[in-house]
Amino acid sequence: MKLIVVSAGLSSPSSTRLLADRLAAATLGHVDAEPEVIELRDLATEIAQHFVTGFPPARLAAALDAVAAADGLIAVTPVFAGSYSGLFKSFFDVIDKDSLTGKPVLLGATGGTARHSLVTEHALRPLFTYLRALVLPTAVYAASEDWGEEGLAQRIERAGAELARFMAPAGRDTALSVDTAAAIAPRSLTGAITSVDPADGFEVVPFAQRLAALRVP
Repeated sequence: MKLIVVSAGLSSPSSTRLLADRLAAATLGHVDAEPEVIELRDLATEIAQHFVTGFPPARLAAALDAVAAADGLIAVTPVFAGSYSGLFKSFFDVIDKDSLTGKPVLLGATGGTARHSLVTEHALRPLFTYLRALVLPTAVYAASEDWGEEGLAQRIERAGAELARFMAPAGRDTALSVDTAAAIAPRSLTGAITSVDPADGFEVVPFAQRLAALRVP
């Protein structure tokens, strides 16, 4: 299997690349896959040329083909002006419209403050939903103050385990460990993702019963 990591960090080293690497490591801890990192800053000129000429240069074409052939994708961007960077958006603007259909995608973003923590939901998730990707429930945002905190490590582990789960070939026993199972979002009795772990035990009260309890005698 192939795991492609797209990083839109502009500096070297960058917190965006660091988050991308940690998400990849968390994923590879649960699934056997060959990773490949695509640094978009190295392709900035080729992306601009593609917009002007309509034809991707060789390096950009290879990157686009790698994304299309991937079994799983990690996409991480820095936050610029409250949204994804222009370089990040430009890369996914030139990708074939069917390349990400049904492909599991793990989203990540980095920023200077926690004020931008919802960028994964109001900007990234709609973009990849439009591209018909299978966007994973857990996205990871890392502010400057998050690095070294336990909460970030837990979110990274949960997200990596989710991506590994969806990358596994259909019908194959993924042999998830107890730690992996705990990292994946728990599900309700109907299979929906929930914040309540069924293993803790809880009572499911029908909605009609709840409604009846609110009626005035």
